[in-house]
Amino acid sequence: MKIDRLVSIIMILLDRERISAQELADMFEVSLRTIYRDIDSINMAGIPVRSVSGVGGGFEILQEYKVDRKVFSTADLSAILMGLSSLSSMIRGNELVNVFAKVKSFIPADRARDIELKASQIHVDLTPWMGNRNIQPYLQMIQTALQESRLLSFEYADRYGNKTARTAEPYQLVLKNSHWYWQGFCHKRTDFRLFKLSRTSNLQIQETFFTPREYPKPQLDFADVWATMQTKIKLRIHQSVMDRVLDYCTDDNFSPDGDEHYIVRFPFIENEYYYNILFSFGDKCECLEPLHIRTEMKRRIHDIATLYNG
Repeated sequence: MKIDRLVSIIMILLDRERISAQELADMFEVSLRTIYRDIDSINMAGIPVRSVSGVGGGFEILQEYKVDRKVFSTADLSAILMGLSSLSSMIRGNELVNVFAKVKSFIPADRARDIELKASQIHVDLTPWMGNRNIQPYLQMIQTALQESRLLSFEYADRYGNKTARTAEPYQLVLKNSHWYWQGFCHKRTDFRLFKLSRTSNLQIQETFFTPREYPKPQLDFADVWATMQTKIKLRIHQSVMDRVLDYCTDDNFSPDGDEHYIVRFPFIENEYYYNILFSFGDKCECLEPLHIRTEMKRRIHDIATLYNG
């Protein structure tokens, strides 16, 4: 791909004082004419490359433009490597391998061990313990479609499991609360939609290309909205589920109740999602107040018992 070759040429010119057109042509297995066009494209992008004629001549980037490797501190390089290693756990490909190599080329030999140690102090692994095996290959497919501006066809299930065939232009991948989403312009709905990746099936990259359009950034921060909708309910939980309850509220909402239990002021919204959270704690959680939510929990438990009695 041309863009990959241009980036590689830039990195070579940054790393070396001068290189001939023939050497670049041999390196990338293209014609001299292609290399000259690439150099023109790099100059048009604002990177000053000049040609030096004669013996030992070739292309070089003006010295005052080159990045001094010392411009990156140990903390800078450690942070970059940490972020790249976290992303590579879910999205793999030659692009990340090349970026790793380029970033590491900025690391002086005398600082390599220190930077490697600092980069490994925080490890972010985005891969799930278990679950949908399509997530990782679908991420790679969406990434390819994003880079090449190609349509995606797929089936999408709503929250009730009803599937519809869709075609969409992909615009952004989003990781929110350990779940992957992707934003696209849906041809069926003729509007932008945020699709949950786990509800996406039969994903295929189409041969059809599209012209990217201006797109709105998806609304991802609902903290203020939820704060106005949430109320605090009173739960009694066993200590064995305390770590899971802490995923939803802070420890200042806990007060001891005997040796093995806690009373918790739990943030709650009266919808299916929150009722399912309470049920996920099983018999280790009891809703004490308010009465109408406790009554609703009893009704749902009765319906489940009836289902199994049948």
